[in-house]
Amino acid sequence: MLADSHCHLNYEGLVDDQQAVLARARARGVTAMLNISTRESEWDAVIATAEREPDVWATVGVHPHEADQHPGVDTAKLVERARHPRVVGLGETGLDFHYDRSDRDRQRTSFRAHIAAARQTGLPIVVHTRDAEDDTAVILRDEMTRGRFDGVIHCFTGTGAFADIALELGLFISISGIVTFKNARDLQDIASRIPLDRLLIETDAPFLAPVPNRGKRGEPAFVADTAAYLAKLRGEGEERLRTWTARNFHRLFAKTAG
Repeated sequence: MLADSHCHLNYEGLVDDQQAVLARARARGVTAMLNISTRESEWDAVIATAEREPDVWATVGVHPHEADQHPGVDTAKLVERARHPRVVGLGETGLDFHYDRSDRDRQRTSFRAHIAAARQTGLPIVVHTRDAEDDTAVILRDEMTRGRFDGVIHCFTGTGAFADIALELGLFISISGIVTFKNARDLQDIASRIPLDRLLIETDAPFLAPVPNRGKRGEPAFVADTAAYLAKLRGEGEERLRTWTARNFHRLFAKTAG
C-alpha cells in the first residue's frame, strides 16, 4: 500500500502521457492517487480521470492564486460538486502571500468558503499555505470554533510551531519530495517527529520531484522515493511507513474507503 495524497494528473506534462504515468506509479506499488483541482475549469477533467481510473480520486476547489478569478465559487457550489462519488476532498484552498496573485481578503473569503463546505459535506480540506502561516492558523482556529472539520496541510514547508498548531487542531500533515533536498534540514527535523498516525506523503506532481529524480518532471511513481527517504529519516521500516500513510489517506479521505 502506498498513497500519493496530492498530484495533478491533468496538468501539462502528465495529462498527455497519463496512462503511462499511472502504469509507472502502479508498478512501484502506488495503490491510491488524489487528483487535485486548482480552478473551476479543471473540475470536469479531474473528475473524469477519477471516474475512469479506480485508484484515482478527485477534489474540487480553488487555489488561492485563483481566488480573484472565482468570485462565484461559493460554499453552495462546492457542496453541489462535492456530491459526486469520486470527489473526496475540497481544495486545494488556503492562503499564498508569497506571490499575492489574488487579493489577500479574497483569498481569506475563498478559504473560509471551502471550510464551510467541508463542514456541510464532511469532506476534508486540502490546505495550501505559503508565507501566510499566521493568517492560516488564525482562520483554522477560528473556523474550528464554528464547527469541527478535517483536513491536511499539503506539501508542508512551515515552521515547527505551525506543525504543532496543525496537529493540535487534529489536522494531518503531508510531506512532499522537498524533504529529500539537502537544504531542507528544518523540514527534515519536523518530518521526523510528526506522529505516524497523522502523516501523509505526496508528490505534488508534476512538481517537486524528490532525490534521486530531482530536476525531472514529477510523477506519482516518485512517492515511493519520498517514502523510502522518510522511513530512513524516521528510523522506521519502509513497509510500515508505506502502510501507515496509506491507511491515513483512506482514513482522512473516507470516501475512498467506500
